[in-house]
Amino acid sequence: MPKIPTDEQLTFHYAVYSKILQIPKGHVTSYGQISRLIHCPRNARQVGMSLKHMDYYVEFLRDTNGDQIFDLSLIPWWRVINSQGTISKRDTDQAVLRQVQRLTDEDVEVEKFDWTSRSRPPSSWTPYHVDFQRYGWFPEVEDEDEEENDHTQIKVEDTGELD
Repeated sequence: MPKIPTDEQLTFHYAVYSKILQIPKGHVTSYGQISRLIHCPRNARQVGMSLKHMDYYVEFLRDTNGDQIFDLSLIPWWRVINSQGTISKRDTDQAVLRQVQRLTDEDVEVEKFDWTSRSRPPSSWTPYHVDFQRYGWFPEVEDEDEEENDHTQIKVEDTGELD
């Protein structure tokens, strides 16, 4: 059984999902950009974990009446990709293709690379790539000078029990 998230972890997840809701249709951004925008610049991987386990964490995010704050179906998780513009691997190939399809449905051009003709990609990458120059959403981070001095790091555990 997964652990119940702490208030600090729930605050992090709330910030992640709130920021992802701001990504305009037809655009993408990176896990790292989301972490910078929520003032946790060293937590790009935790942004990924927050998305991976979104269906679990949103259950704990409730208002004072006990109602769920986020509608899971409205959080555009597919608009977040890695810093190289590549769609990260998922548990299944179908999950990767679902992200490709959702981006394509929003008129985002997803290019498929033939890695064998170029070089060997990192193991966490798929052959699917989006051009950040054309589709990227990278708003300025507020109070960026203060963020550079932020040495906090939030730990979001992956117990593997949610897969």
